[in-house]
Amino acid sequence: MGRATQPRRVNRYTLEFKLSAVQLSKLRDVQIQDVAQALDIHPFMLSRWRKEAREGRLRGKHRKVVLNRKLAGELRELYELKQRYALLKEEHELLKKAVRFCSQAKRRSMPSSTRRARGAR
Repeated sequence: MGRATQPRRVNRYTLEFKLSAVQLSKLRDVQIQDVAQALDIHPFMLSRWRKEAREGRLRGKHRKVVLNRKLAGELRELYELKQRYALLKEEHELLKKAVRFCSQAKRRSMPSSTRRARGAR
């Protein structure tokens, strides 16, 4: 009933790919989530590879990863945009609360005779 008709697909990544991903994630101002999204892998997998590299279980030729300047700039820009977006989202929520508070305070401060006169129309 709940069985899949096709076999589960498992991706196998080369050692070079893993080491490159780890090196990319170590760049300054670059988050693991951004690297994982750019490489189309799960952030947990990248974190696991980073741990394996720290513990020495992920070894290979430690050659310097040549990073395209355009890609590095795009990763930094993505990081900055995400930060700005989060700030704007927070500001927007605060403004919505302030508008709601002011409109409620205005309704409360109206004289009762004015409310009756408006309601009678």
